[in-house]
Amino acid sequence: MAEAMEARYWDAGEGHVDCRLCPWHCRIAPGKSGRCLVRRNEGGVLRAMTYGRVTSVSMDPIEKKPLYHFRPGSEILSVGSWGCNLSCLWCQNWTIAQQEVPTKEMGPAQAVALAKEYAGQGNIGLAYTYNEPFIWFEYVYDTAKLAHEHGLVNVLVTNGIVEEEPLEELLPYIDALNVDIKSMRDEFYQRLTKGQAWPARRTVEKAYGRAHVEITNLVVTGENDSDDDFRELAAWASSVSPKMPVHISRYFPACNFSAPATPAETLVRAMEIISEKCEFVYVGNASLGAGSDTVCPKCGAVAVKRSGYRAEAKGLVEGRCRQCGEDLYFA
Repeated sequence: MAEAMEARYWDAGEGHVDCRLCPWHCRIAPGKSGRCLVRRNEGGVLRAMTYGRVTSVSMDPIEKKPLYHFRPGSEILSVGSWGCNLSCLWCQNWTIAQQEVPTKEMGPAQAVALAKEYAGQGNIGLAYTYNEPFIWFEYVYDTAKLAHEHGLVNVLVTNGIVEEEPLEELLPYIDALNVDIKSMRDEFYQRLTKGQAWPARRTVEKAYGRAHVEITNLVVTGENDSDDDFRELAAWASSVSPKMPVHISRYFPACNFSAPATPAETLVRAMEIISEKCEFVYVGNASLGAGSDTVCPKCGAVAVKRSGYRAEAKGLVEGRCRQCGEDLYFA
């Protein structure tokens, strides 16, 4: 295999390199990697070990990202690699996020060519997902820029943990993001993900209005499931925009966390509380009989009807409610 590409956003030090891609600013000794596992000090040069290396490639419904207000009913070619700059104890994708795994080669030109090949099957572009795309920065940047040149859209499914400069550089090529807001509390992030809360919120605040943004909150039993948790999330989300979609997702035991799955009544309560401030609140990973359709907050008409990952946008006209004309924040 050829030598890995030199990474961006780093400084050389005395016997180490300092990564500047995300707020953790890992100081990396020779032969070692940062906490993301994929940015490695090789001979005093920080290298992006996963550039052009993928673990997963699949056509997915856009609703699976989840993005409910972006091209409803469309498909998107989804690609991922391995590694992450958080260490969530309940990680659903820990087999690729928290360890090195075999990959296959797919450079930017190959990814874009494959996305164009699937355009005839309804594909609208590329989603960078499965593991954390920001630690794949160089590859995502090059691929997203090329995808735009070919008329394709780019989607990030991300924890939002990135420094401001690389975010600003990438945003012009990103059409939509779903950002995990795991909690409003630093204590939660520090204890359960080995991170902090503010970088993800900053990413949302910087991206909103420049790309389409939706957020997801995984409700973990006994950890971020109080009424106060939901009120704090709603207050912040609505301060960005009351129209920004909020996805409440059901947690299931996984990896190193064994708390019981989120009770249905907790999800209902979360939806009710957050809906007091946010116009579009959805529930994922659960069948509640509610929380999946897009309902106009002004007239109550169903603009988009969903069943699983299938979406019918019969009540939607150019992003507005067909019945009353209310702007429903669709892209």
